[in-house]
Amino acid sequence: MDTVLVLLGAGLLEAMQPINLLMIFLGCTIGLLIGAMPGLGSVNGVAILLPITFLVPPTAAIIFLAAIYYGAMYGGAISSITLGIPGASTAVATVFDGRPLAQAGKADRALTAAAVASFIGGTISVVLFTLFAPPLAEFALKFGPPEEFALMVLAFATFIGLGGDDIPKTIFSILIGLVLATIGLDIISGKPRLIFGDISGFLHGINFLVLAIGIYGIGEMLWTLEQTQGKVTVHKVKMSFARLFRNLQDVRHYIGTTSLGSAVGYFVGTLPAAGATPASLMSYGLAKTFSRDPDSFGKGNIAGVAAPEAGNNAASTGSMLPMITLGIPGSPTTAILLGGMIIWGLRPGPLLFTEHPDFVWGLIGSLYIANLVTLLLNLAFIPVFVKVLTMPFTILAPVIFILCVVGGFAPTQTMHDVWLMFLFGVAGYFLRKLNYPVAPAVLAIVLGPLAERSLRQSLLASQGDPLIFVERPLSATCIAIAVLLACYPLVRKLRRRSA
Repeated sequence: MDTVLVLLGAGLLEAMQPINLLMIFLGCTIGLLIGAMPGLGSVNGVAILLPITFLVPPTAAIIFLAAIYYGAMYGGAISSITLGIPGASTAVATVFDGRPLAQAGKADRALTAAAVASFIGGTISVVLFTLFAPPLAEFALKFGPPEEFALMVLAFATFIGLGGDDIPKTIFSILIGLVLATIGLDIISGKPRLIFGDISGFLHGINFLVLAIGIYGIGEMLWTLEQTQGKVTVHKVKMSFARLFRNLQDVRHYIGTTSLGSAVGYFVGTLPAAGATPASLMSYGLAKTFSRDPDSFGKGNIAGVAAPEAGNNAASTGSMLPMITLGIPGSPTTAILLGGMIIWGLRPGPLLFTEHPDFVWGLIGSLYIANLVTLLLNLAFIPVFVKVLTMPFTILAPVIFILCVVGGFAPTQTMHDVWLMFLFGVAGYFLRKLNYPVAPAVLAIVLGPLAERSLRQSLLASQGDPLIFVERPLSATCIAIAVLLACYPLVRKLRRRSA
């Protein structure tokens, strides 16, 4: 333990070198802006700015890219709360309760909760990273395809709680999402499937952001226009230090949820190829499942903002664990970071801690500082973010529309996805009118490809024997927990009837 503290102290000193400190501030600021821009996200941001890092030493370069990653995780909540448009797939769960809070004139409360929960999640994950990196890396390696599929089943079980008491509609919504997730090329044979005749635009599948932006951007705008007949009341928020202090005191209401989301997020993040998106979705689902007031989720529950933000920030740190200790990227963004490390002659793996301790502990130390810097930047810019909501709806609606189009076009740069986004917007509007929960469908399309890949790999390895999922201890445990979570809403409903 003493050795770890000494190494961490040396890492913090390395991170506070002038060039590294500058890279942290610059990376966090750029990442914040990248995360807030719909359709851009940390992957594109890190990839675009990778060539710039050749102007600085390797340690400063990786610290800069990691700071962008951290800042983008924070920034995704900004557009989710203020405009109802997810900045990235990692922030879609933040829309569920963040947007209703903004519409109720509590945007500052939601933004503060997002920043504080992100800080808590990031801090907990960095501490876990510091203390338990080697054993956790070895444990993550035990997760093969059966365990990955069992984890996805566990994630789907948490979705049951997202639809309230109407479980059949929730399951229907999940199934719709899973069907949409299968559109494109078959992962085994490579043959096209569900491409509606011969529409080439469907060959690359349905991008998650296209669906999310369509439903929560276009669909929400159509719903608002119908409900208000164009006469939208602007909720003005007067920012002050007293109000900020009260918002910071709210942490006691969601500290439990935040801690749970942090633990879940870090664990999911350490699994190779899992990433921050499933982590944030699972954190939200668990927060609602175990809440004393689950019906308030989706209507402006502050815990519904804190849980996914803690989860995605914890996962962003967790995804660096397999990258550094094993050379296996834990997310698309860390895959780019891995490429950068190899370019600079830093070979990730167990020997990295002994061969380049200054780099490893300097990077870990920079995560502590980047976490604090991004929190302060977020809190400082809250008045600016809130100003967006004071714009007249006649100006705000076109801005939202343009951002939706840009966000729909950015991932694949095809007009096919833009038209598809409009179609999903109309579909989301009608689903809302019919009281169908759209969140489970959106979440299912994220985890659908991951679940299908691990399912088919497992069945190929077992020659079609489904018992492989219950014969392995880790996968059997995940499936057992999933069954309990799926039954929990039913038990709660029966208790209400008997009471």
